[in-house]
Order: sequence, then C-alpha cells, then structure tokens
Amino acid sequence: MTDLLAMTERAAQSPAKVMITGETGVGKDLIARYIHTQSNRRQAPFVAVNCAGLTETLLESELFGHVKGSFTGAYRDKRGKLQLAHRGTLFLDEVGEMSLRMQALLLRFLENGEIQAVGADQPQARVDVRVVVATNRNLHDMVAAREFREDLLHRLNVIHIQVPPLRERPEDVQVLLKHFLARAGKELTFTDEALRAFARYRWPGNVRELLNVVEQLVWLSTTGTVGIEQLPVSMQSGPGLMKPAVDRRREVADELYDALVRQGASFWEHVYPMFLARDITRHDLRELVRRGLRESRGRYKSLLTLFGMSSRDYRRFMNFLAAHECGVGFREFRGVLPSSDPAGEAPVYPVAKNFLPDFVEGPSRLQ
Repeated sequence: MTDLLAMTERAAQSPAKVMITGETGVGKDLIARYIHTQSNRRQAPFVAVNCAGLTETLLESELFGHVKGSFTGAYRDKRGKLQLAHRGTLFLDEVGEMSLRMQALLLRFLENGEIQAVGADQPQARVDVRVVVATNRNLHDMVAAREFREDLLHRLNVIHIQVPPLRERPEDVQVLLKHFLARAGKELTFTDEALRAFARYRWPGNVRELLNVVEQLVWLSTTGTVGIEQLPVSMQSGPGLMKPAVDRRREVADELYDALVRQGASFWEHVYPMFLARDITRHDLRELVRRGLRESRGRYKSLLTLFGMSSRDYRRFMNFLAAHECGVGFREFRGVLPSSDPAGEAPVYPVAKNFLPDFVEGPSRLQ
C-alpha cells in the first residue's frame, strides 16, 4: 500500500489518464479522489459518475447534457458532467458496464475534447477534463469477448493502478479496524479469539465489508467487549476460506430473499439502493429473482407481493430488470425447459423481449 500511494502521488502530478482496477470494496473511489486532491486541478470540481447505475440513454445525457425538447421530459437545456468537471477531474466508476455505443461516444470525446449534447446538431463546447476510470472487471477479457473496445482500453489505460484485495494485506486489517473505531468515536475491546477471526477471515467484500462489520459491532455491542460469538456467522466458523462465487451469490440472494419475504422489507427501499451503491451485483439480483420465480412458479406479477411492492410497480420493476440485464427466463419455473437449454441450467435472458412473455401488453413494452 505504501508503494501504491507513492505511485498515486506520481500519477497525480501527471495530466495522463488513470485506470484503477481492483475488486469491489477495495477503495478505488478513494484512490481517484486522492489523485484529484494531490493534483494541480484540486481547486476545480471532482465529478463522479457511476456508469453501472444508469441506463445507456440516461448515461449519455448525464455525461454530455441535453438540449430542450431532445426527449420526453427534457424541459430545459442541461449541462453534462463533462462540462461541470471543466478544468477538474471526471471519475467514471464501473466503466466496464458501459455499452459499446457509449464507449464509442466516450472515445470520440477523449480524442477531441468536444461535447455534443443529446439532441444537438453539432458540438457545443470543448472542455479540459482529466479522466480517471475504475472497474472491478478484467477489461482485457472483455476486449477478447468483444464486450469492450480495444481502442478505448488503450486510450484509458495510460497509468494503471491495481488496488490489492484486503486478503493480500492481512496486516492492514487491525490498522483499519482501529481507524474505523476511532472515526466512530467508540472504544471496543476484542478478545484474542475475535482478533484471530479478523486475521484469518478472507474478506471477500474487502475494506467495505470490514467497515460494515465495525459499524455493526459499534451499534450492537452493549458491554464494550467483543467476543467471537458477536461476530457475523461467516467469520466465526472454519478457516475463513472464500467460497466459490456461485455459493457466495446464493448466500447473498438467500439473505435478500429472507429480508423481503420473512422480514417484510421492500424491494425499492432495501434491494434497489444496495444495487445502485454496488453493494450487490447483477448476479446477486438475478439469483434473487430466480428465488422469487421459483416460489411464484414463473409469474413475474406475483413477485410484486412477494418482494413488498405495490401492484402499480409492475412496469417499473420490469423496466428496471431489463435496463440492467437482470431478467431471468420463466419457463423452467413452470415445469417446461426450452429445448435449446441444457437440463438443469437456468436460462438468463439479457434483453427484455425474452423474459417478458405475456405480461406487458401493447406497444408500451419495455423501451
């Protein structure tokens, strides 16, 4: 981490583009902010955009702005984040989630610095922005799979900063533990067994997971002393080895399903904010939908009641699943498997028309 921060400080003095990679929860956004605050652009804005939290159309408007009347709801001209970040830093988080079309628009901007708002006939402005991007995906693999443009990768990957996962620097766990406790303003005493559990745990959620555990202990501890029995169940048993990704996704889906169905939580108040904050992934959401469809025998409308939503939220829910490619095929849950799918596998359909069989009527299907 000392070498990482030294490299970050050197990168801050350069105007070059920076790509920050690492697993979810390692603190890529903090590295991006540190680069900005150490650079000669620190007096100008630092503007962050979560590429995974917006659909393609909204992301284009968010970055480049739009002119009045360019689409329904565009009642006035709006400047995009690129203009707002003029002479400052634009941080594109989860850049690997961009569609190929948005990648082409970003590449064009990086080449000439010109901004053409949605609905405009010609470029409207030229801005001076330093671009810093982050992703938890392997963009080289995405290039090989034709999911990411190779020319854009070369354009962004000028300075590459890889943030190591917490399990590769276990000596940092206790340091971070003390830091989070000091920030919370509460003193806790840990038994030796509890400290050993912190040291051996693999921290699949990295620093974010550690922060969540500390916050939980701060508010739930009544005696000021934390034993191993007060730690999350995943930290109490075994050597703390990370489970396979499929098992982790099922565990997350089980917890979300339990909160919605048995504890009365609402999808829009509980799951939706977690997805936008990137605390859960598309895979987690698909697994949750799969659990719900298994219970409802393949009926999406029945998920509304099951997941604590109003019956009026049907179209909104289906639009959300389609926009983020989280739809799940319904056939297997009605006892019929498509002939093209291997037996036992759950077909996942990334486009709306494949997982909305007969529920959305008329021409107002998902856009």
